[in-house]
Amino acid sequence: MSMSTMSPFEWADASSVEQAIELLDKKSAIKAGGVDLIDLMKERIAEPKRVINIRNIRGLDYVKSEGGTLKIGPLMTLSRISEDATIREKFTALADAAGHAATPQVRNMATIGGNLLQRPRCWYFRNEAFHCRKKGGEKCYAQEGENQYHAIFNHDLCAIVHPSAMGCALVALGGSVELTGPKEKRELQLEKFFALPSVDLHRENVIEPDELITEIRVPALSANAKSAYIKQGEKESFDWPVAEVAVVIDRDGAGADAPCKSASVVLGAAAPVPHRAVEAEAVLKGKPIDATTARAAAHAALEKASPMTNNAYKVPVFHAVIERAILMAGGKRET
Repeated sequence: MSMSTMSPFEWADASSVEQAIELLDKKSAIKAGGVDLIDLMKERIAEPKRVINIRNIRGLDYVKSEGGTLKIGPLMTLSRISEDATIREKFTALADAAGHAATPQVRNMATIGGNLLQRPRCWYFRNEAFHCRKKGGEKCYAQEGENQYHAIFNHDLCAIVHPSAMGCALVALGGSVELTGPKEKRELQLEKFFALPSVDLHRENVIEPDELITEIRVPALSANAKSAYIKQGEKESFDWPVAEVAVVIDRDGAGADAPCKSASVVLGAAAPVPHRAVEAEAVLKGKPIDATTARAAAHAALEKASPMTNNAYKVPVFHAVIERAILMAGGKRET
């Protein structure tokens, strides 16, 4: 068996955002941590003519708070995000999502910007022997094949699940990204940044080829709001999630029994984009956060799930994880 080799490419070191954008075109790729890009190039899924290294651009690795809004530079590593005291205290779901991604070695290299932009881990997409729909083919092989880790929502065209733990937490927290292009900057809610296969089969977001993520922003939570993130995998230490859930609960008052004023419930490893469980959010609104309400919300979140031949087991796993995450965000002990 012959081993795949990378195609030849030009290497460019960018010293500024402006220089990186000047070098960008449809045949180039950005490298920060390089964790996913190198895999894609080895698998010949990505064959850029130019690789632009942005790791050495100064001023893109920061965490700061302005008017309560959390601002994170795209080159901040997952390990630094997970350890940041402000993020851990005020945006707990984001810190926990960063701290449970991959392995410590990967977290020391992987950046938040790269995590948001990583490509699907579907084994058919990653195998050059399968010309699937996402690569321009006519078939999603997972729909009738090995799909035990694939989507239980929105898989009619493509059964991938979105791989970004940061995306799951940030959508729940109402986060946005600043995108910088050659002419202007724009801010986009992450919920609108990620794209379903029905919008574009060949990519997972709406970033333009000549744009960079230059900042991630998270609005301040109210004094009565808390967030939680739980990942459930087959291997606790480093595995990709079978299910992950991020929840934000904002109470109508400071008391432990104050009802839920508003909620955000987002499922990862469930759909081609981080899946907003609006049905669960509606169940929680105006109710006390307790085991009964959490159970009802989990049931509502999964009522429209449509598992495939080998992944129906994910439904009860998600049910349990959703309940736990709601109780954690609601300040209750897990039951």
